[in-house]
Amino acid sequence: MQSLLGSEHVFALGIDPGLSRCGYGAVRSDRGRLEPVVYGHLATSPGEAVATRLATLWDDLESLLEDVRPDVVVVERVLFQANARTAMSVGQASGLALAAAARRGLPVVQYSPNEVKLAVTGYGSATKEQVQAMVAALLGLAERPAPADRADALALAVTHLSSAAVTALAGVGKAPGAGKAGVGKAGVGKAPGAAKAGVGRAAGEPGPATARASRA
Repeated sequence: MQSLLGSEHVFALGIDPGLSRCGYGAVRSDRGRLEPVVYGHLATSPGEAVATRLATLWDDLESLLEDVRPDVVVVERVLFQANARTAMSVGQASGLALAAAARRGLPVVQYSPNEVKLAVTGYGSATKEQVQAMVAALLGLAERPAPADRADALALAVTHLSSAAVTALAGVGKAPGAGKAGVGKAGVGKAPGAAKAGVGRAAGEPGPATARASRA
């Protein structure tokens, strides 16, 4: 894990877990520059049985990891929610993402929603709209990623990569907490030419894992 964080080239896949919509966003860090590669979301039908939906999401996550082949998977940490039903479905989706990554031997990192907001916007209570706007600005996207699940997934990847950049600059093996790794401090800024990075493929790539994204 230490060698990965200290690498000049890191490819991170952020996953915002959810059973109805599971956002994903892949971002590459090339010598401190962030380059968006692909983003979208996986969807399951609320009309199907939970077991069937989980099986569908598992297959899609497996296909996503096979197509994207990230160096590290960044999953949002599930925190307590007032809506127990929502918390359960998010927890189930999160467990599938963690298991799918572990099955492939991929490092897994988790950040809480507040840590991500603080790292990306500098404000731990930022709104979803503010996160979407900052993600678009940092990655040089022509439009804000929507729905919010996509922006959150990209923000997870950005959070980890900015944390890795700070670690590399500091020469420390262990990554500091995301709350201390604000993107502005990481000197990452906007990725040159990011708008040409093929992000328009978000709803159509990679392969079968994103087939539902365009229909969701």
